[in-house]
Amino acid sequence: MLINKVSDQIKRSKYISRDLSWLRFNYRVLDQARDTNKNLFDRLKFMAITSSNLDEFFMIRVGSLYNYLDYGKERTDYSGLRELPFRKKLLDYAHRFVNDQYLTYNNELKPLFEKSGCDILKISELTEVEQKKVDSYFKNTIYPLLTPMVYDNYHGFPLLMNQLLTFGVVTRTTEEQKAQDRVTFVQIPQNLARFLEINRKDKIVFVPIEEIIRWKIKKLFRNVEIVAVNLFRITRNGDFTLEESDDLEADFIQEIKSKLRTRKKGRVVRLEVERNPSQFLMKVLKERWVIDNANVFTINSMMDLRGLWQVINHRQFKDKGLKQPASVPPLSLPSDGVDLFDYLKEHDVLLHHPYNSMEPVVSLLERAAEDPYVLGIKQTIYRLADQSRVTAALLKAAENGKHVSVLFEVKARFDEERNLREGERLEKAGCFVIYGISKYKTHTKMLMIIRKEGEKVTRYVHIGSGNYNEQTARLYTDVSLLTTNEVYAHDVSEFFNVITGHSRPNEYKYLMTSPKSMRHHLIELIRNEARNAKKGLKSGIVIKINSLEDKEVIDEFYKASKAGVPIKLIVRGICCLRPGREELSENITVKSIVGEYLEHSRLYYFHNNGDPKVYSGSADIMVRSFDRRIEALFLIVNEELKKEVINILYYNLQDNQNSYIMREDGTYLKKRAGVNEDVVDIHKLFFNRYCHEVTEGELV
Repeated sequence: MLINKVSDQIKRSKYISRDLSWLRFNYRVLDQARDTNKNLFDRLKFMAITSSNLDEFFMIRVGSLYNYLDYGKERTDYSGLRELPFRKKLLDYAHRFVNDQYLTYNNELKPLFEKSGCDILKISELTEVEQKKVDSYFKNTIYPLLTPMVYDNYHGFPLLMNQLLTFGVVTRTTEEQKAQDRVTFVQIPQNLARFLEINRKDKIVFVPIEEIIRWKIKKLFRNVEIVAVNLFRITRNGDFTLEESDDLEADFIQEIKSKLRTRKKGRVVRLEVERNPSQFLMKVLKERWVIDNANVFTINSMMDLRGLWQVINHRQFKDKGLKQPASVPPLSLPSDGVDLFDYLKEHDVLLHHPYNSMEPVVSLLERAAEDPYVLGIKQTIYRLADQSRVTAALLKAAENGKHVSVLFEVKARFDEERNLREGERLEKAGCFVIYGISKYKTHTKMLMIIRKEGEKVTRYVHIGSGNYNEQTARLYTDVSLLTTNEVYAHDVSEFFNVITGHSRPNEYKYLMTSPKSMRHHLIELIRNEARNAKKGLKSGIVIKINSLEDKEVIDEFYKASKAGVPIKLIVRGICCLRPGREELSENITVKSIVGEYLEHSRLYYFHNNGDPKVYSGSADIMVRSFDRRIEALFLIVNEELKKEVINILYYNLQDNQNSYIMREDGTYLKKRAGVNEDVVDIHKLFFNRYCHEVTEGELV
């Protein structure tokens, strides 16, 4: 009866649960691992991604839910459910996902290993010679790093690290003719490879480190009876929200560092354990961490599928993955050899990554670092690549005496420590570094190069949807603009003054920003389409984003739909809007594109009665984007570039190879090309330069 009541509540709500929507997104990623048209290593890649995604989901989203549960705070989900019934629904759905994840791995992927030249084997499946090699590796490398940590009447419960594989070993001693069980924990060292690799003539054998330790576990428990040895892994709450602070300098950095330390000790929200664990061990763990069976996930295969990256990236298999075609020149940039300082004075350039390389941006920055006429560089940084050329260029610019100011966002989730480290390097080189703004997360992506050219100063601006990360720019789809247009330059200069100083400009001409006014401006653009529809004028909205969650904007979409505005939404991940509901959203369609490249670009199109307004930038339609982040969307005013962005949206709508259609109940259906329909795969099509050319097809 209770199950039916919960299901009815979810169906009645005009919003889709954010967290349930996210789990459905991870199903779409899992669908890539099930795709038999991909080779094993590409499928394993997506399997590893589902595992990483789920880890983050438990750390952040389930962690956030427990912030309410543990401190007695009220919370009502978008589905209308309160904390406890929603917890049950969410964890039930997560259990179903994990079951499907391992069914795919065990039944569809593992059988392909041997014929693909690899295998993951247990000790018993190795030859005698191979076992001797494993024994030597254990003695010389693993054993010295193992630290058994007993928990009993004389020893406190040890701090077990987040997401590390751990053995819980139940041992028994007889004291005063009374048997006593106790638990000892053995964490697997995080700085060792997940697998020992053994070369055979016909394949590479991967031996899991946990199986090696299990094989030799008695070495740690001499003259003691071992009752049970069980592998498990915990996930801790990693969600924290920075308190407001007036001190934006040293104290703020210390606050970040303190929060990073507490993340290691956060409450346990998930326990993964192998089959048939010791009941004594489970009782100890559940009582210690105040969890129940809903938090316990039984794993019937290799635990922590992120370890598959070692197989995928092995030198023998690294080239077996999908080959990315060579990037094509942007339509607005005739060749790679042009002098961008000269070219940008007369032309704007639109870049569409990964189809267009990020090289023009990075090389412009590197040239600016050396150019004697460049006076200064200002940049926001959210995530950086390893061995970042961006950081190297900024360091070089500072060494050459240029003014360099950088806003490093140290609250970029899971990149906090790297950003702190890189920021400190820049500070030591003489750069002016700001470590974010305590109350907000700076998510916008902006770069400005100030160059003296004769009697005037020219400002070269780059603004886009993606990070200044050369590695992810080859894997994420993003859109960005290079320009010397004075209006953009003025707006970006003003915006830098806002985020690095204390300035409140009255308005921007080409920028739409948050937290000040972005939600208001987007709602006004939606209402304008509704007004046009009511007047019988042509109207329409096409938006491509990562996530759609803000209720105020969703309600405006519903109103516009009722007014007759055709609304086409391309939402990769979370979508809390319910499309196609009678008398609510009949004119709204939603599709998600999930495939080889991660759809990261944000594009906003409003028909505006034949004079389209088109924006791009860093912001999704989320509460955090409008209220808790510094974001910017920029208006695309160059007519040719506007047509190109419209063309990108057009082909996204046409795609029938990577697309999933969202139904009214929040489920998704894979889109397939019809019998007489052309195959459209945007992850291939956009690598053809000519496919960027503007089509005759209308968006709305």
